[in-house]
Amino acid sequence: MEAAIERALGAHPRLRAAAFEVEAADGAVRQAALPPNPMLSLEQEDTRRETRTVTVLLSQPLEIGGQRAARTEWARRGRDLAQAELDAVRAELRAEVVQAFFAALLAQERLQSAEESLRIAGDGAGATARRVAAGKLSPIDETRARVAVSTARIEWRQAQAEQLASRHALAAAIGVEESTIGALDGRADALPPLPDAAEVGRRLADAPALRRARLDVEQAQAAYDLARTQRIPDLTVSLGAKRSQEIGRSQAVIGVSLPLPLFDRNQGAQREALKRRQAAEQRADAESQRLRAEVLAAADELRARADEVEALRREVLPGAREAYTAASRGFELGKFGFLDVLDAQRTWLQARTQLLDALAKAHRAQAELDRRLGAPAQQP
Repeated sequence: MEAAIERALGAHPRLRAAAFEVEAADGAVRQAALPPNPMLSLEQEDTRRETRTVTVLLSQPLEIGGQRAARTEWARRGRDLAQAELDAVRAELRAEVVQAFFAALLAQERLQSAEESLRIAGDGAGATARRVAAGKLSPIDETRARVAVSTARIEWRQAQAEQLASRHALAAAIGVEESTIGALDGRADALPPLPDAAEVGRRLADAPALRRARLDVEQAQAAYDLARTQRIPDLTVSLGAKRSQEIGRSQAVIGVSLPLPLFDRNQGAQREALKRRQAAEQRADAESQRLRAEVLAAADELRARADEVEALRREVLPGAREAYTAASRGFELGKFGFLDVLDAQRTWLQARTQLLDALAKAHRAQAELDRRLGAPAQQP
């Protein structure tokens, strides 16, 4: 499993795409920190050589309201948000790989169980046919035995299809071709660790979704600060020279221009940014409540499935196995009918299937926890 996680985190297209978004945000920060370019202008009055006047001006806009600092801060918050998205994709991808890996392991276990069931049904059908031939059982029992074999064969084929589908899903989760996946090394019956309440609370405070929600608020605040600075117009300073052919000399030209904010003081954009910040705050609160409820539900589900697995291992499976063994021996000795063997076999196989289903749900709940809380201790 660790090799599958490492492979997915090293080359999955979704993770690479998120990493490129971070690099793009770095470019946005660099661009935001740049000052406005100066402007060079050339003007000529009159076209006659004797009376024309040529003016050369170099103008430089000056952001006197702190626009550049506010713009850079807004871009940095966007970069932090892109990094948080990358961390969230990493946690989600890791959880998907873990879930797909255990699903493939459990599908492999189901296939082995189905093969054993088919073998047992075949042995039972053979024993029944011999006893029918000897006149010790009714031909109806032989028909029932053949039906049991057909049912077991159908379940075996379904298990084969489930195993193939699970390997397809695992390859997609890792981001590789299925042909590159060899034998899976792991324990299908291994339970994930039960969540500790204190650990869940600590990880919940730094969950990827909450980090993104908080960064949304910070970026919205930076956007509001930027809108406030843009109410102050830029000051443009000009310096140049004016050459008049008529008077035969050059004159210095110095100019200052400043728009008058009589009508447009960026008041609409300020209100828009303020309301977007308030909306981001409300979304962050809602996300915190939703995430907490989902995390607690997944933790409760994991504990419930762990209790179910332990009960099945400790009580149900041993009893069902013992009942099937006793029924089989009794059938061989002529003490029980074939229906008793079929019932005992069905109960035992149902208990094994129930155990595998409980294990699958436990690993699914653990994957949901990791998807929402992030990888434990932020593992890479």
